[in-house]
Amino acid sequence: MNDLAPFRAPEPTGPGGARPVRSALRRAAPALLAYAAIRALGVVVLAAWSAAHGKSWHTLLTARWDSLWYTRVAEQGYGYSVQLANGDVHSNLAFFPLLPWLERGLSAVTPLSAADAGLAVSWLASLAAAWALYLTGERLHGPRAGVALAVLWAALPVGIVQSMAYSESLFTALAAWGVYCVLTGRWVTAGALASLAGLTRPVGAAVVAAVWITAAVTLWRDRPAGGAPRWGRHRRLLVGVLLAPLGWCAYFLWVAAEQGSLTAYLDVQGGWGNGFDGGAAFAAFLWDLGFPAGLGLLAGVALVVWLYVVGARRGQPLPLLVYGGVVLLLALTAKGYFGSKPRLMMPAYPLLLPLAAGLARWRPAAAWAVTALVSAGSAVYGAFWLNGSGPP
Repeated sequence: MNDLAPFRAPEPTGPGGARPVRSALRRAAPALLAYAAIRALGVVVLAAWSAAHGKSWHTLLTARWDSLWYTRVAEQGYGYSVQLANGDVHSNLAFFPLLPWLERGLSAVTPLSAADAGLAVSWLASLAAAWALYLTGERLHGPRAGVALAVLWAALPVGIVQSMAYSESLFTALAAWGVYCVLTGRWVTAGALASLAGLTRPVGAAVVAAVWITAAVTLWRDRPAGGAPRWGRHRRLLVGVLLAPLGWCAYFLWVAAEQGSLTAYLDVQGGWGNGFDGGAAFAAFLWDLGFPAGLGLLAGVALVVWLYVVGARRGQPLPLLVYGGVVLLLALTAKGYFGSKPRLMMPAYPLLLPLAAGLARWRPAAAWAVTALVSAGSAVYGAFWLNGSGPP
């Protein structure tokens, strides 16, 4: 069982003070191969389902919903908006810039279109996220738990989003590596990754919170009896703390300057019907669903909250608890289209750690049988979902 220490001591390092990347990648290879196989299954099933319904799987992955908005930012920059019949304004300022920047840069140096560049970024980033998840699970519960964590994340019911030209995979990769760096005491890298995560999605604030709160607890615990923290011993920690919010704050303030209002980004989100109301709108949505749909959705919410509580009771390290808790809180207390909440909770991978630890204790044959069944269900659901309402 893990204790509630803010982070564990840095891992053993190799010659020259750097942990060999090849060794880490070699250990993660089974997890990455399993992850890639599950996501490939999802795309194959999507292609078959889409062909049967006269649709293009490629269009569904690259040119629907948010993908179109990211591509437009990449190709034309910011400043585009659409006014709806009810007076609401959908502005592309709602979309954070890192994914469009990468789409634009990759399409400039390759034959890929901006949309296909977004797909390439998403696929590569999802593998990077799976690698970080493996290392996290390995560190806390052993190699089998690391594989299980990557596999469970791949096989989420909305896992197909990881294969879309969306920002979830990129964000999760940056967040998972950032939190892992906090766990291993790599504060400057953690701060830089938190800053990049803050340029990717609004929920980048969760990574900043993980860095800041863990740093505060670390300084508090390291202070001499009755004295102030020993700042000289924590220069790299302080640099990480300063770096962490720069990306999120920079975009928020840039939008404010562009629109001439300090609350401009919140106003932009309001035009999309998004915002934070403490969960009131979500509660009303559950009530309107009635029985049994509302009860089923409420049970799903109870399950993810229960997983968070189980992680805390089992001594999940503080950075993971803070990050996962903030992602979950923001997802459940936000207004907006409620069918998107499972997608918004997808980056909260620490919720899967108790399941991964449990799966790792099963016999291999049973664990892989369950994994295959869950992966097949995820692939079928993803194909059905994208050929229907899909992620807004």
